[in-house]
Amino acid sequence: MPVPWFLLSLALGRSPVVLSLERLVGPQDATHCSPGLSCRLWDSDILCLPGDIVPAPGPVLAPTHLQTELVLRCQKETDCDLCLRVAVHLAVHASLQAQVVLSFQAYPTARCVLLEVQVPAALVQFGQSVGSVVYDCFEAALGSEVRIWSYTQPRYEKELNHTQQLPALPWLNVSADGDNVHLVLNVSEEQHFGLSLYWNQVQGPPKPRWHKNLTGPQIITLNHTDLVPCLCIQVWPLEPDSVRTNICPFREDPRAHQNLWQAARLRLLTLQSWLLDAPCSLPAEAALCWRAPGGDPCQPLVPPLSWENVTVDVNSSEKLQLQECLWADSLGPLKDDVLLLETRGPQDNRSLCALEPSGCTSLPSKASTRAARLGEYLLQDLQSGQCLQLWDDDLGALWACPMDKYIHKRWALVWLACLLFAAALSLILLLKKDHAKAAARGRAALLLYSADDSGFERLVGALASALCQLPLRVAVDLWSRRELSAQGPVAWFHAQRRQTLQEGGVVVLLFSPGAVALCSEWLQDGVSGPGAHGPHDAFRASLSCVLPDFLQGRAPGSYVGACFDRLLHPDAVPALFRTVPVFTLPSQLPDFLGALQQPRAPRSGRLQERAEQVSRALQPALDSYFHPPGTPAPGRGVGPGAGPGAGDGT
Repeated sequence: MPVPWFLLSLALGRSPVVLSLERLVGPQDATHCSPGLSCRLWDSDILCLPGDIVPAPGPVLAPTHLQTELVLRCQKETDCDLCLRVAVHLAVHASLQAQVVLSFQAYPTARCVLLEVQVPAALVQFGQSVGSVVYDCFEAALGSEVRIWSYTQPRYEKELNHTQQLPALPWLNVSADGDNVHLVLNVSEEQHFGLSLYWNQVQGPPKPRWHKNLTGPQIITLNHTDLVPCLCIQVWPLEPDSVRTNICPFREDPRAHQNLWQAARLRLLTLQSWLLDAPCSLPAEAALCWRAPGGDPCQPLVPPLSWENVTVDVNSSEKLQLQECLWADSLGPLKDDVLLLETRGPQDNRSLCALEPSGCTSLPSKASTRAARLGEYLLQDLQSGQCLQLWDDDLGALWACPMDKYIHKRWALVWLACLLFAAALSLILLLKKDHAKAAARGRAALLLYSADDSGFERLVGALASALCQLPLRVAVDLWSRRELSAQGPVAWFHAQRRQTLQEGGVVVLLFSPGAVALCSEWLQDGVSGPGAHGPHDAFRASLSCVLPDFLQGRAPGSYVGACFDRLLHPDAVPALFRTVPVFTLPSQLPDFLGALQQPRAPRSGRLQERAEQVSRALQPALDSYFHPPGTPAPGRGVGPGAGPGAGDGT
């Protein structure tokens, strides 16, 4: 709809600027070209599909330069629309005839028109300009940012592009008041208009955030925490075919940039790929770093490994903005291991160094650092396969080698002296001391589960990590893959179960559709069928030891069961295993944590607070499992008793 003349006057300025704008009469688009050229405009718009660049069959007529000019399209003397005239300069790079496409974009409008241009043979000079073609015109809103592309059809060369910011209307202002931001719309009381807030995206369509139909004048208040650089405002009168005005006033606002980084999140997709979630596009640099237990800050790898597919540090404008350890749920708590960095050179040359706070110590070395003194043993462990590989690419690899056995050897004599001294104490005092020490360490908990899929393993890792923050000592095969591979699943589980029960701990059976299927198979056949199970599947191996405890009535008090809401209903658990409590998580977290306490321990008043702490730590993993990005999550609704919504992840 035409914009009132006085608004155009306010936006564009007084005479002679406004009066100098050319006026076009009538609603129809038109085209004209330089003398000697012939051109025509197609009757209707076309689809905006540039297509791929193809080889030219011979000389082609191609756009070389774009120019724009503001004009007025008027229905009456004082009712005019602001319009953008586009001039395309042409040169012969190869045909005497071309179809030239003009693509126009100003949120939320996008148009493409097709111009046919023909050049007489007498004007053809290869590589020289032959004239221009002018299109009248693309209607645009005051205050909007307009983008225009031009290319031929078919496309022989890279398209031309041009961006222009149109003048803003003076009745839409942004002002600050402490922590709040005011959008002031100075329009008449009778004017009805729409107001929309959206996130403008460099790639993809804008993301709407808020929309209302209002009557002027209005003052809209925004909290400063809602501001991000790509937050834009769109205003339009509630009339048919009205032109919409867009402004993005927070692009350079320091608070908006600070809020953007506070809202940004790193999310692990696979062990070596990540996703940075943020409301706006972020120019940033990522780097892999390492941190010792209790150390701060995270230190860079020297020499660095490739960081194209992984990050724990994100920097912008040479300032650290975001730092996360994305693998904590799968690797467990920080350990006192030594990180060995392997770098690879030409002709299969490689070197090793140990990462320490003072730098990367070459191995072997005569330095006085801890890694240098143990360098020979670390290299032996690496060659014998006792170190865990964390990273591998063309530039090098990263290994974690355990240090606990060396620490134990070094302090063996000291510990022996302490034990001899402790033996002199009375038996009562020793028992009280041992009891107090056990209470401080917390109750032991052995977590058993069926490795249905990688997503469920990450969910189990998140639960185990959350329980470690409580007075519990959690054992799970995810964190003991090295011992599990060396001993075998049956021997590893037998040793863990015996140690846990001897210490008065508890065995947690975490049921899933795959676990229920394995239990049912054992109860029917008495043996585990030759399924396709991996070397780390401790749950299948554990059934030979778990079932006798349930069949002989020894399970109550030493075992509890659990399953996740929406994945499995407790009634799907075989009746034999329901002789012990079976809790659903996270809905029954307080009761579940109460069951994991010492049998005679009083119920802590902080139990609800701890349940909320575990629930918060578990929620991101639950969201990722039941609502995975992009594709349906594997393993949902498989097996007996899958809960509602398990099949579609809702």
